[in-house]
Amino acid sequence: MDQHTTDPLVGQVVDGRYEVCSRIATGGMATVYLAIDRRLEREVALKVLHPHLADTTTGDFVSRFRREARTVAKLVHPGLVQVFDQGVDGTTMYLAMEYVDGTTLRQLLIDHGALPLGEALSLVEKLLEALATAHHAGLVHRDVKPENVLLGTDGRIKLADFGLARAVTEMTSGSSVVMGTAAYLAPELISVGTADARTDVYAIGVLLYEVLTGCQPFFGPSPVQVAFLHVHNDIPLPSDTAAWMPAEMDELVRALAARDPSNRPADAATALAMVKHLRSRLDAEMLGRVVIYDDDAPPQRAPEQITPISARLPAALDPGLPPGPPPGPPPAADPGYSPAASLIPGFGPAPPGPPLAVPPPAPSAGGPPGGYQQPPSFQAGPPTALAEPLSEESRRNLMIMAIGTVLLLMFVFGGTAVWWFGRGPGGQATVPDVVGMTQTAAETKVRKANLDPDVKETFDRKVPEGKVISTDPPKGKRLSRGSQVTIMVSKGPDYVQLPTLAGMTVADATEALENEGLKVAGANQEDYHDSVMAGAVIGVVAADDKTIRGDTVTIVVSKGPAPVSVPDVVGMTETEAAAALAEVGLKMASTETSSERRAGEVLRQTPEPGSEGHRGDTIEVSVSNGIRLVPVPDVTFMSVDSAMSELARAGFVGKVDGRDGGLVVGQNPSGGAMRAPGTVITLYSI
Repeated sequence: MDQHTTDPLVGQVVDGRYEVCSRIATGGMATVYLAIDRRLEREVALKVLHPHLADTTTGDFVSRFRREARTVAKLVHPGLVQVFDQGVDGTTMYLAMEYVDGTTLRQLLIDHGALPLGEALSLVEKLLEALATAHHAGLVHRDVKPENVLLGTDGRIKLADFGLARAVTEMTSGSSVVMGTAAYLAPELISVGTADARTDVYAIGVLLYEVLTGCQPFFGPSPVQVAFLHVHNDIPLPSDTAAWMPAEMDELVRALAARDPSNRPADAATALAMVKHLRSRLDAEMLGRVVIYDDDAPPQRAPEQITPISARLPAALDPGLPPGPPPGPPPAADPGYSPAASLIPGFGPAPPGPPLAVPPPAPSAGGPPGGYQQPPSFQAGPPTALAEPLSEESRRNLMIMAIGTVLLLMFVFGGTAVWWFGRGPGGQATVPDVVGMTQTAAETKVRKANLDPDVKETFDRKVPEGKVISTDPPKGKRLSRGSQVTIMVSKGPDYVQLPTLAGMTVADATEALENEGLKVAGANQEDYHDSVMAGAVIGVVAADDKTIRGDTVTIVVSKGPAPVSVPDVVGMTETEAAAALAEVGLKMASTETSSERRAGEVLRQTPEPGSEGHRGDTIEVSVSNGIRLVPVPDVTFMSVDSAMSELARAGFVGKVDGRDGGLVVGQNPSGGAMRAPGTVITLYSI
């Protein structure tokens, strides 16, 4: 059936940006779509919260949804799915995430069963590398499982869905998503509701067991009963399923999935070192071996491999867990399997041919169908003689013992229940109102309410720095005692240091401002500017250090220098002329000219006074250097020709009064007199 007719969101554009192409998957909280980011022209996975959960009356789901975005946005690692964007479009709350084209580890296990030993270790190494980044940042995933391991067609392995597993009440809600999670929850998360890096290590241990054997360690008809098995049972050994499995693998799985957190590696980085060390000690033949079965699905664990709940609870409190289904035929290793033959994209090609079938053991005569053999402890022994009937007194004593045992058990379990739902982890507490308090006061009040404060800081334009903005969950919400309450503390307004925009194009300036989290007004403002050319950006309106992220700013575009009329500076001194021109935004270039006018006076200008110009233009002026007096040379008793040459070299003009070519016997003015260059000197000759 066409998705457009079954899903109204397919074909729509979310938030004016994300064009929804098709639905990928639907979970308990959200639906994931393949979408196109129109702004960046790339494929994204759009996770849309279910409408009934996005309602404000169901704040738990909304806060979990937002928490996932905040958590993952802090992490950067190639093995973690990246979150690009978060937003709300009407009633649609969404996350825009990295799209990984491929499948999930869960689907791979369904299609192919167990992985080769070496491939299983390589997979776990990649997951631990990603988790190590999160643990280093102080973050815990809480929901590691095959459904959250994405296998890209390009060979990438990525871990998705941070921040979804949170409380035991969510685990027991009965949704399909949470039921899948119960198989990987650590005992401490179930019993006391606490989680740290070792909780993720436990889930990795369970996942490693499953990819090695093809089946989960524990099964039950409800999440509660599966969780009970995790709390009270050590995880089975992989060698119980495949005898060829190295003892080191048993030790690794038991170390990662130890019931006591103190017996596990402290974090993913420590666990990663253990896995790499073990892998280096195994030869290629062992790394290529794989557990396989003679049917399409791996068996569940047999009743004799786990202890039924009915054997651990009093009869009056037995939750009714039925015996597990009969086990499938025993698995066998494929001796011809090579490490190069691979099921995970990026590790190599898939193994050729169908899986090797191992014939089941022959059923005993009269045994149950399918070859299932009862364990020795359940098989009937040789017939014995009938016992004598019990006396009336014996029956009475047995009845009294039975009643006493039941009453004792009722007392023990009743007291336990009172403690659990009173002062224990099962008790309830109310989130107090701490909005407006200081961080220290808020933490104290939350602890007094028997809840665990978790402080997060964020910017807020209204709430002063250091004061509480809100809590998640909000005030008045009833939670299990010891549950975590996130306290959002204000860091004050998120002031933006505006980028340098002068000279940019409008498009580049818009992008630079949006990258700083600012909004740009649709209409630009224009203004004259002396140095920024017309059409380029000058800056923004009200550009200062108090601009807050999220504000709307207006870009100012230059119209070039402003037009001016050239003033008349002829007759002014050079200093006066420069000041008059600068007053209207003009510059001055001057040259000196000899003149009888006073020194420093402007003689002429270009362009002419009254001409049209622009601010920044240069006006050329000619300035008088005044009359310079120089000494007249003494040329008496020189020949007329020599005297005329000497006067010319000194800047004077000679005039002969007498015989040309004769001898100069006198001059006027006389030698040594101070005269201006160009003065006529009269020579008297004989």
